[in-house]
Amino acid sequence: MSTRESVTEILLAHRAGVAGAFDRLVEVVYSDLRRVARQQLRRGRPDGAVLDTTGLVHEAYLKLVDQTRTTASDRGHFLAIAARAMRQIIVDHARARLSAKRGAGAPHVPLDDRDLAVHAHVDHLIEVDDALKKLSNEDPRLLQVVECRFFAGYSESETAEALSVSTRTVERDWLRAKAWLRNAITGTRPAGDVIHP
Repeated sequence: MSTRESVTEILLAHRAGVAGAFDRLVEVVYSDLRRVARQQLRRGRPDGAVLDTTGLVHEAYLKLVDQTRTTASDRGHFLAIAARAMRQIIVDHARARLSAKRGAGAPHVPLDDRDLAVHAHVDHLIEVDDALKKLSNEDPRLLQVVECRFFAGYSESETAEALSVSTRTVERDWLRAKAWLRNAITGTRPAGDVIHP
């Protein structure tokens, strides 16, 4: 039995409510989860953040195990769902850090240049997350493509497999998603970009 087949079988067992299936799933894909976590942290962790790869994987586990049954159909789909959970965890940490930086009732202390750079990075991370939430409402598949390509680090063919669409569809959706997000974040539309609702 291949690993891909065993992951699918474990996902089916988990959906059926078999005790221990989710823990077995995490055990089988743990190295993949660590790869996704490293990718996430490279893209989204502000300097001085307390999350590391292992911590992010473990927080994602806690977030995912609380869901009654995952809707993932295979390894790629599960890792895309895990990437979304990890992104949400990073953004939650960024929001908490930003709240602490803004004082939360403490006396005002001037920020140094490094603090200002971290603050700007956290603000941008939250701005991107807000745009992704809007994209989810506009076109959920475009969000899934962003999560697979950008956050999970999937290739076009891996994304196509995870989403059960063609590689050409992923290519088109990736271009549309990048243009949509650029417009949502900057409010500008570069010449030649077509943004579909």
